[in-house]
Parts: sequence; structure tokens; C-alpha cells
Amino acid sequence: MDFLTAIGSSWICALAICAVLGDALLPFIPSGTLVILAVLKTAQVEGAPIMLGLGVAVASFLGDVLLLQLARRGAPVLQRRLARRPKLAASVARVQQALVERPHGAAAAMVVVARFVPAGRTVLDVAIGHGPHHHHRFLHWSALAALVWAAYIVTLGWLNSHWFNTAWLSLAVSCAAATAVSTAIARVVRRNRRPATL
Repeated sequence: MDFLTAIGSSWICALAICAVLGDALLPFIPSGTLVILAVLKTAQVEGAPIMLGLGVAVASFLGDVLLLQLARRGAPVLQRRLARRPKLAASVARVQQALVERPHGAAAAMVVVARFVPAGRTVLDVAIGHGPHHHHRFLHWSALAALVWAAYIVTLGWLNSHWFNTAWLSLAVSCAAATAVSTAIARVVRRNRRPATL
């Protein structure tokens, strides 16, 4: 890898990490796609995918902490979003009820699963921030979820970078696989939804 390529790879890695940090508040940011692209750009550099994975996990956790603090303090931007989106407010209420009614182990599983559901992380962070829950326990689960998701998305990109000869095909297959996994998990969550679930 030459100097210019290394600079380009550093920029895409930084952009991917910033996207992961921000997509808790703005779930439409394609953070998973950017992480996969960053993996493809650095896959041949020894140790780079591991360092990227750690950076993604830390950014994911810090994004949760940021949104949790905003929700706890009643940030006007979140209040306005909930007021304008009844479905989002209803999802937050369901998650709050589920966290109260379910045992701690099931609640921890909800935190991990929410990371793989589109906008699930946002709903969960807002629900925790607005509810009377133990925030320190949630942060432990959030750290675990961040590690699991980072390991999953980086490994997915890394494997496809070695299975396919072209970067565009690796990116397309990785993104398609990530979308398929998220869609399948979302369908399972909806199918198993009770009155008090995510």
C-alpha cells in the first residue's frame, strides 16, 4: 500500500467511525456500509481490521452514551422528534415496558438484538434515557452489543474481501448480507412481538 492509498484508507476509516458514532441519533446514516468499505480498503494491512473493529466498537458505545445523556436531559431535539413521530413514541413506550417486565438476562439480549434492527439502537437509547432504568447496567450491555456488532460487521467485510477478487463485488455482497441479516432479525422481532416488546 503506497502513501496516497494509506491516506485515503485513513480518511474512510475516520468517516466510518464518525458515522457509527452519529447513527445512534441519526439512524439513516449508512454506518454499516461505510465500515465495510473501510474494511475493504484496509483488509491487506496487517492488524488494520482489528484496530478498525476496536474503533467501531468504541464509537458505537460512545454514540449510545451521547444519546442516552441527551434523552435523560430531555433534549428539545428528541422531544420534538417524539412529538412529531407517534410510531417512534409508541416504540419507545413498548421498549420501556418490556425493560421493566423482563428479567435482566432478557433485557440484555434486547440491547444486543436492537443493534441489528434498523433504528432499534435509537429507540432503545431513548427508552432507557426516558425511563426509570439503571443506566449503569444498560451501559454494560451497550458495551457488549457494541463489541458484538463491530466484530460482526468487520468480519463480514474482511471475509468478503478475501473471497472475491474485486472490491465492488466484495462491497455489494457484504452490504447485501448485512441487509439480509438485519431484515431477518427485524422480522423475527416483529413476529415475536408481544404487547410489551421491541
